[in-house]
Parts: sequence; structure tokens; C-alpha cells
Amino acid sequence: MSSSRGQNIVFWKFVILAILVLSAPTLVVLGASFTAGNIIDFPPDGFSLKWYGAIIGEQDLRDAFVRSLIVATICVAVSLPTGTLAGIALAKYRIRGSGAIQTYLLLPFTIPLIGSGIGLMLFFGEAGVLGNLWPIGIATAVINLPFMIWAVSSSAAALDPDLELAAQSCGAGPVQTFFNVTLPAVTPGVITGSLLMFILSLNEFLVSLLLVDARIVTLPVRIYNSIRSIITPDLAAVSVVFIAVATVAIIVLDRLVGLEVFLKSK
Repeated sequence: MSSSRGQNIVFWKFVILAILVLSAPTLVVLGASFTAGNIIDFPPDGFSLKWYGAIIGEQDLRDAFVRSLIVATICVAVSLPTGTLAGIALAKYRIRGSGAIQTYLLLPFTIPLIGSGIGLMLFFGEAGVLGNLWPIGIATAVINLPFMIWAVSSSAAALDPDLELAAQSCGAGPVQTFFNVTLPAVTPGVITGSLLMFILSLNEFLVSLLLVDARIVTLPVRIYNSIRSIITPDLAAVSVVFIAVATVAIIVLDRLVGLEVFLKSK
């Protein structure tokens, strides 16, 4: 009994330590964003909301944030139909070479991101489309597409095939069966993957750095360009805004489909 209690105490100590380590950077940035001073400091030098007012009034930051939202929206628009169809196909049908396809889907995680970014930069450069936002959206969809496919595959694998057979026996064709049975069943995975793709694209830095120019700088690149000279509290405030957007997305995910669907898709 005492041994079991001792194990529980040790376990919870490790859990608390892990939570503190993971939360520490966020807490430091959050505190620094409310400082009344002119430099990033923690504990903050007083309390003030002036740096949030500063980022609201800074046109370059607002424009960069809007561009990041556009890129994230394009990423979702590209990955949603592609990832949904690929996830359903890989989970439900015997496809020749499915093992090779699964291996291919792991390439974004095995190839250094800088390599993928350079390849995409050369490709879009040869196509003469650099200087637009939509290539950045497509690029972020390409490198993060496995997350969308895995989320949909998780839901598709749980679909009872008898439901589709029942629909077909009632006279529904393949298209009707897909839209009335298959697609509603994998909707939790689609929502999960879409929100995840949106967050990943919104925060994508390295690929964006290689594809943007001075006219279409996204917010992560804008932050990077700023910290190369001096780190000011307004950058901490921008970071808190990013954290808030991600938190809202997670809350929406939990309300719509539940976090357990997201965790099962990992």
C-alpha cells in the first residue's frame, strides 16, 4: 500500500514538473507582454496594456497578420479535399502500393524542412509565381498534409462498412453513399485536420521565409525580421496573440468533436 502511494507521489511529481517546464516559456512571454517598461523583462517592470495598443496601431503588423490568415485559409482550402479523399482511400480501400504511399507521406518529417523549403522555392521560382500569397499556402499544405490525412484516416477506419452497404442496398449510388454516409462519418476527422492545418500554417516560419519577399511578409517572418535588431515587448504581445488564436482553435476543436478525436489521430 505504501509502495503504491510512493509510486503515485513520484508520478505526480514528474507530471507537475513536466507541466511547469512546458508552461514556463508561455508564462514568461505572457508576463513580459504586460510590462510597463520599454524592454522585455520578467518579472515585468510594472503592469501596462500599452504594448497591445502598440501592435493594434502598427500597420505593418496588422498587414502581416492578415497575410498569415490568408495563407492559412489557402492551406486549409487545398488540404481539405485532398487530405479527406486520400485519408478515406487509404483507410477503406486496398490500394496497390499503399505502403509506399504511407512512406511518402512521412517524407515531410524525414526530410529537413529547409530542404523542402528550398525545393518549393525553386519550383515556384521556375513557375514565376513567387511574390504571391497562394504559393505559400500551397507550400504549407504540402508539408503538413500528413496531419490532415491521419486525422481523416482515423475517423474513416472507425466507420462501419455495413452502413455503406445498407445505403447501397437501398438504392444509393456511390456518390450518394459518399455524401450521405461516408462524409458525415469522417466529419470529426475533417474538422480536426482542418483546424490543425490552419494552426500549423498560421505559425509556419521557415518555408514562409524562403517564399516571401518584402511585399508579402507574413507575421512569423515579420517577427523574425524585428528580433534581428532588438527584442521589444510588442513582440511578446504579438506572441501572446498567436497563443490566444491557437487556444481558441483548440477550444473550438474540443467543442465540435472533442479532443479525444484529435489525440487518436496522432
